[in-house]
This record gives sequence, C-alpha cells and structure tokens, in this order.
Amino acid sequence: MFHLVITEKPSVAQSIASVIGATQRRDGYLEGNGYLVSWCVGHLVELADPSAYGNFEKWKKEDLPILPDKWQYQISSRTKKQFGVLRSLMLRPDVDRLICATDAGREGELIFRLTYHQSGCRKPYDRLWISSMEDSSIRKGFQNLKPSAQYDFLYLAALCRERADWIIGINATRLFSCLYGQPLAIGRVMTPTLGMTVQREAAIAAFIPESFYTVQLCADGIDLGSKRFSDRESAINLLEACKKEENVLIQSIERKERAEKPPALYDLTTLQRDANRILGFTAQQTLDYTQSLYEKKLVTYPRTDSRYLTEDDAPVLGQLIPAVTALYQVSGEITLNCDQVINSKKVSDHHAIIPTNMVAGINLETLPKGEQRILRLICARLLAAIGDPYRFVEATTTAECAGEVFTAKGKVLVKAGWKGIVNQFFPEKTIPESTDFDVKKDALIPITGAEVKEGKTTPPKHFTEDTLLSAMETAGKESMPEEAERRGIGTPATRAGIIEKLVKKGFLTREGCGKTKSLIPTEKGRALIAVMPEEIQSPAMTADWEQQLLQIERGELEPETFMNEIEQMVASLVETSEAVKGAKTLMKNNGKIVGVCPHCGAEVVEREKGWFCANRECRFVIWRDNAFFKRLGKHVSAKLVDKLLRDGRARLKDCKSQRTSRTYNASVLMTTEADGRAQFSLEFENGGNR
Repeated sequence: MFHLVITEKPSVAQSIASVIGATQRRDGYLEGNGYLVSWCVGHLVELADPSAYGNFEKWKKEDLPILPDKWQYQISSRTKKQFGVLRSLMLRPDVDRLICATDAGREGELIFRLTYHQSGCRKPYDRLWISSMEDSSIRKGFQNLKPSAQYDFLYLAALCRERADWIIGINATRLFSCLYGQPLAIGRVMTPTLGMTVQREAAIAAFIPESFYTVQLCADGIDLGSKRFSDRESAINLLEACKKEENVLIQSIERKERAEKPPALYDLTTLQRDANRILGFTAQQTLDYTQSLYEKKLVTYPRTDSRYLTEDDAPVLGQLIPAVTALYQVSGEITLNCDQVINSKKVSDHHAIIPTNMVAGINLETLPKGEQRILRLICARLLAAIGDPYRFVEATTTAECAGEVFTAKGKVLVKAGWKGIVNQFFPEKTIPESTDFDVKKDALIPITGAEVKEGKTTPPKHFTEDTLLSAMETAGKESMPEEAERRGIGTPATRAGIIEKLVKKGFLTREGCGKTKSLIPTEKGRALIAVMPEEIQSPAMTADWEQQLLQIERGELEPETFMNEIEQMVASLVETSEAVKGAKTLMKNNGKIVGVCPHCGAEVVEREKGWFCANRECRFVIWRDNAFFKRLGKHVSAKLVDKLLRDGRARLKDCKSQRTSRTYNASVLMTTEADGRAQFSLEFENGGNR
C-alpha cells in the first residue's frame, strides 16, 4: 500500500520526494519507499463562471445580484492533465492514505481540499505543516504529521475568502459595467487599495505650501536655529538685532543617552518594504525571490505575518549565526541576544523569515542577483535582531541672543550595536557622524555667521511600494479593537499581487527615475474611484472582513455569518446604486475589454485591427487579418479570441489543407514568447485529414 503526498509545486514535490525516498519518476508523479508524490501546479480547481448558475452570459443589471445557493466548481483548462493524474492516484486501490503537503497556509489548504473534493476522494489524510524546506525539517514534519481536522477552520476561512471575492467581484463588476456602459474591474481588496492612492494624490493636489523663515547663527562652529516665523520681516528684524549683539549666551547644555532597540525579524511585509526602500524591488519581485530561496532550502517559509521565533526554534540559532557570519565574513563582536527574537505568543501559523543552515558553505555566485540581494537582507536582519542596542548621546544646546532662544542638536556615538552589523552588509546605510558641543553654560560665544533661511511646508509624499504596503497593513486600524491581531486589507501573501494587478490593469503606474518609484493612480484609476460607493472603496470595511476571516480560522465566527454579511451588502449595493451624473464622460471608453493577457495579466482590448494588450510594454496582439488562420481558411472572431484567452486553445472544424484541399478538425494552441508575442500551433485530431 502507498501513502500519496500532494504538494503545490513540482519543485517542492521533488525536494520532499528525495527526503522520503520516492526517487522513481513516473508521468506526473514520483514513486518509492511506500510513497507516491505528486503536485497541484497551483489552483487546479476553481469557482465556476456565472453561466453555471443560469443564463448569465450577457451582463444585465436586472440579473443581479448573482448569489449561488450551491457553489459550483470547474477544472482549470490549463491543468486538466495534472488533475487527471492526481484524481487517478487518489482513487488507486493501493493508496490507503493521503498527506496534504501544499504550502502551509490558507491558500495551500484551499488548493488541496478543492482538488480532494472534486476528485470524489474519501480516503483519510494528514497534514504536513513545515516552515522550512530543509531535509531535517521535512523529516521532522513527516514524523509529526498533523490530523487533517486541525485545519478545518483554516479551510473554511479560505472558502469564505474565495467566495466573498467572487460575489463582490462578479456582482460589483457587472453592476458598474452596466451602469457606465463599459467593462470595469472591481475587487474586494483591489478597489480599496486603489482608493487609498487616489485619496493620497487628492491630498497632494489640494495642498497649499506655506513659507516659513528661521534665523540661523553660527557661533564657534555651532549651528543654532531660531523658532519659525510666518513672515520674513520678523525674521529679518531678529537677524539685524543678533548682528548688533555680536554674541550668543549659552543657557544650557543637556546630554541624554539614548538607545535604539534592534529591529524584529522579518515577516513578509516588512521584508518587502525594506527591499523596496533599500534595493528598489517591487513587492512581487521580493515575494518571487524569497519563494525561490525557500524552494532552494535557503530561507524559511515566506508568506508569514510573524516577526518572532518560538521556543522550539531557539536551538537552531546556535548553528545558524556562525554560518551567516562566515558566509558574509562579518567582523567584530557578534552578540547573541537570542531571547530578543523568541516569543511564541507572537507567532501565528509560521515564524519569522530567517535563513536556514543550508547557507553554510553555499557559493552565493550560483544564485541569481535578485536572490543574492534578498538573502543578504534576510541574513543582515537576523544578525541585527539579536544584536545590542544602538547607543548614542543626544546633545541639545540652547542659547540666547536678542531676546530669542536658539537651539542646536547633535549626536555622539556610544556603541554602534546592531547598526554596526547592518553597515557591514549595506555600507551606504551609515551611522550619523558625531557632533558634540565643547562649550560651557553661561559662556559668551561670538557670532561668526548669520542668515535668514526660507523653508516651505511639504505635502504628503506619493505612495511607494514601501509606504502603500504599510498603509494596507494598517488600514482600518483606528476602528478595530486593540486585541485584533490581523488588521489591514489583504494578507502578507496577497498584497504584492494586489498592487501588481492594479498596475497591470492600468489603474496604477510606477513613476520616477530613482531606485524607488512612486505608485500613481492613472486617469482610469481616478475615474473608477470617483464613481465607487463608500462600501466598495472603504479600507475600514475590508479590514473588518479580514479580521472576521481570522476569527473563522480560529473557530470564533461561523462562516455563514460572514457570508450573510457579504451577500446583504452586495444585495443592498445592487438595489441602491445609480450612475453618477456626468460620470460617463469621466469614464472614457478606450475599447471593449475582452479578457486577460496570457503573458502579463493586463486587459486585452478589442480595437479596429485586432485584440491588443492594454500594457504598452507587452507585445501581445491577435490581429483580425491573421496569416496563420488565413492558411486554415478561418476568420478570427471575437468568440475565437475569447476561447483562446480563457483556455489557451480552441477547437476548429473544417480547416482547409493547402496541400490536399481536404478539410480536417483540429485544435489551435496559443502560447506567448518572452516579449508577449502570440504564437499559434495545431494539435490534430485522430483520423483528421490534412
């Protein structure tokens, strides 16, 4: 008899199979030592289209809301073959038990269970729950398999998330598309995120800068500044008075020792924020690089919202710290304040992201540059987190001249601590130079320079990936209870994808020539938010839903309660929403959107000469006057394009053979090249004449 292990990706399946001895390759799986190991290739099973629930192919407001009584699922056309492999393995008579080894999180649980149920399997299964792909971690995980029932609530939360997104996406998209006469993409998390960027740009546009003036004095090398004046005349009067006095009187010198604690370890969001700020990576790039490092067994599970380790993880630090310091040739004293990173109460499904012992002896040059830089960031954070505080003396001097108080501030380094470690990894992040004041109280110091400086109040800054991730993480915080553990909109695992989706759909653009680019809403994005009602674009409401999903995970909230709230909100939205006057002019129609680009994920728009990707950097297009289809005696129709975009293939009847003039049936397959250009090929049906 065999145990069937099911993973999320082929690379993970290979890693697990090599540890448990399943080394014989088969078609779509591996076998050996009493195990079969196969994989899902992401979501094999997905929610059915609205047409599965009735005649909803045409978008009509009177058909809304679409609220399924019984949810229907379908097999993804792209992965039908692998689903067939899994189904046959699950139902094999010699398979007596399954092991769910998909990614240890909400989506991984959903991927496995939907595949399991769609296959009609009823066999018992256990859960492999690990945070590292190291061989030792895999072995330990198999020795301590978890009962499947332990993750039932996690599955229910995943179902609610998926179905809530479907209900809001389908109904809101169709509702507002009908109201404004063009396709509009609406999402439960995507739209509030876009709304935050539009509000930020509105605040920037409405900001009126105000000038202010200060008097700056230089006395014996000390730069002293006055309070701010709203008018230049007052500052000039003070300047003239100071010039007449010629000296400043030192009133006080205060020195206070300060300490800056080491930062916590990385969760995914803080890693993405630092990678954007320091390296200029997008959130999606950071996730992709970290996921690859995880699959190479070099870092722990990336999709985590925890920044600490558990007591059980503490022993690994004894070996890991020397391995990291040797890998990066870190010099000087390395302190091991490991207790700083241990807190089981603050660890949810997975602990913080740290390197694994596999980094010992690795040749960094064998890794792609992006992965090298992310690994460097993670290793630097580990050593910083267990380091000593950064200590400095903050010196403040006050002086009097012409009846006004002037101040000067400086810092004196006491101990570099954790910042000294970070500087070895990223030398450009230098510790501020020491500036102290060698003067005594009541001393009279001659003025050697004086001037009036003008400044202006500054508007809020444009969102960057760093700051938008932060805003998503804390959205709705003010309206949520203090004990709420997961605030914000989206999760660490999904936020990068949301930002990327907004860019690909043309709602946001990345602008700027520096390393870190700004995220700016486009005219299309601003127009969409202008017509959206509050309940759709409210970050607070979406953050509340995320908190409820967490409660479902813990068994503290019935899934029906959450889904009822979603359905009632959508029903009310359909009943009360009307087109905003004048908005149709605002919502310019740049062509009918017919689907999603298979290369970059942006919208595909129908225009006069064909079907084009809306992303200008992508070269995907299906021309109406297409030579490939002409040779087959076929015209390119909207129905054919829809089929190709949805499934990547379409069946054609009565194709003409140029060689024999006979007809045959075949399927045309569509793939894309590296730059997005569409390529077509034929798959002939058995017995077809060519």
